[in-house]
Amino acid sequence: MWIKICGNTNLEDARFAAQCGANAVGFVFAPSPRQVNVETVRQIARNLPPELETYGVFADAGLEDIVSAVNTCGLTGVQLHRSSDDRLPALLRDRLDRISILSVLHYKGDQFKGDQFEHQMMETAQNTALNGVLVDSSTTRAIGGTGVSFNWSEARNAFLRVAPKMRLVAAGGLSPENVQQAIQTLQPWGVDVVTGVEQAPGKKDPAKVLAFIRAAREASTETAQSLEERLKA
Repeated sequence: MWIKICGNTNLEDARFAAQCGANAVGFVFAPSPRQVNVETVRQIARNLPPELETYGVFADAGLEDIVSAVNTCGLTGVQLHRSSDDRLPALLRDRLDRISILSVLHYKGDQFKGDQFEHQMMETAQNTALNGVLVDSSTTRAIGGTGVSFNWSEARNAFLRVAPKMRLVAAGGLSPENVQQAIQTLQPWGVDVVTGVEQAPGKKDPAKVLAFIRAAREASTETAQSLEERLKA
């Protein structure tokens, strides 16, 4: 189970996430209560363990701005929430061939009827420039870090059918209390959390970070064991 702790604004929180066993940390360059600048992230990233993945989160950002941030901060990945240019992932892949690129798909139950959500996921999964798809919730006030979960049961079948073709990351309203249910329901490749492990916007709660990572690891192990037992039956 790949675990990303996002919305970091300081070295202490990012380093603690790594110590607890997170695979990746994220930094929000888009307008947000957790927004950070390039110089802040550069100073943080240079003091993190080399095996920890570092993601920049961008919305409506241009190619050159993203490339500059990645190179200046030494980021290993980008998360694209929104772009007016459908070619952006491919252009980034040409310029930054070694980074991981996640595209964000917002699940809106009232807008996804029948197979529409699955169809959109499959279309996104066909983009060979991408390394994965992060499925998030959204509200009228925020495109990420909403603290609101989407309907996991409703999205379950689409997740299970698309999973063999693309790494799927579940996000939106996750917390130490519900991440196990999300993993058991959706069986994602990874999970991403922001508000569910915070004391306040931009400041993590160490106890919640540790509890989230432990709960996600435990749920992943249990889900794998259950699948193995069903295959043997």
